[in-house]
Amino acid sequence: MSAELRGLGIVGLGRMGRGMAGRVAERAPELAVVGFDRSAEARQQAAGEGLVVAASLGELVARLPRPRALWLMVPAGEATDAALAEAAALVERGELLVDGGNSRYTDTLRRAEELRRAGILFADVGVSGGVWGREVGYCLMVGGESQAFELLEPALRALAPDPHPQFGAGYAHVGPIGAGHFVKMVHNGIEYALMQGYAEGFALLREGPFELDLEQVARLWMQGSVVRSWLLELIARALHDGGIDELEPWVEDSGEGRWTLQQALDDAVPTPAIAAALFARFASRGRDDFQGRLLAALRNQFGGHPVRRAERAIPGDQAHGAG
Repeated sequence: MSAELRGLGIVGLGRMGRGMAGRVAERAPELAVVGFDRSAEARQQAAGEGLVVAASLGELVARLPRPRALWLMVPAGEATDAALAEAAALVERGELLVDGGNSRYTDTLRRAEELRRAGILFADVGVSGGVWGREVGYCLMVGGESQAFELLEPALRALAPDPHPQFGAGYAHVGPIGAGHFVKMVHNGIEYALMQGYAEGFALLREGPFELDLEQVARLWMQGSVVRSWLLELIARALHDGGIDELEPWVEDSGEGRWTLQQALDDAVPTPAIAAALFARFASRGRDDFQGRLLAALRNQFGGHPVRRAERAIPGDQAHGAG
């Protein structure tokens, strides 16, 4: 099989998969990009955005020129197992399947062994960037054999931000199969702790002895402060948009924070900040406080995650790369 990828199928056209398909189609016109989703509504929305959409997984595979890769962006767990099994039955030996969802790395190791016995290449890619990745690029943490990484690299290059003059490319081959999802798991655990630190700090500013403009402080801290970050930029955006006080302080967890903490327990690595942040999310459910509302707004800003207003949830379509 040639090392030059020609066809990329995106399976799962929620807000992450749809954005990824659109970004590759725009930035790598030499690749044939075809998408598929079991939801007719998702397929219709993707087609409305100009994407090439197949009506079935079989049609998607048939429309892709070789060498080709199928990149899954579906929910972790049974949905990923089912999608991989269906895809494996449609591709040929030596072809590449990619799991870009938030799968647990131990599940990835099991799936890799099953696909290896079938003669199918497999790569696991941790994807970070949320709904903003479509515009600014995705951070991509790749696990798998070198052959898989090299074949996939044209798509990775299109998906990632333009290379940074100091830090380099926004994608990397971080290790063997499973390493991509492991790195993404720890990334999301760190994300929990960072978000919690910001929420606690801004709650203290809000309740302190001065009438402070919190949006002003957030924007100020973005200019040279040691705590500047994209999350802080999104806090400023959330404060500017307003409505935080209308949100329920209900903060879900995607599961990766739990997996990170379980890994820390298994390896006897102290992670008190991540543990406290996870427990704070549990505690948020049913409490009425500013920290929880700000965390809920922040998750909505970077990942489009649902928020609750009054007594109902404001849904988003599914995301599989955001934490």
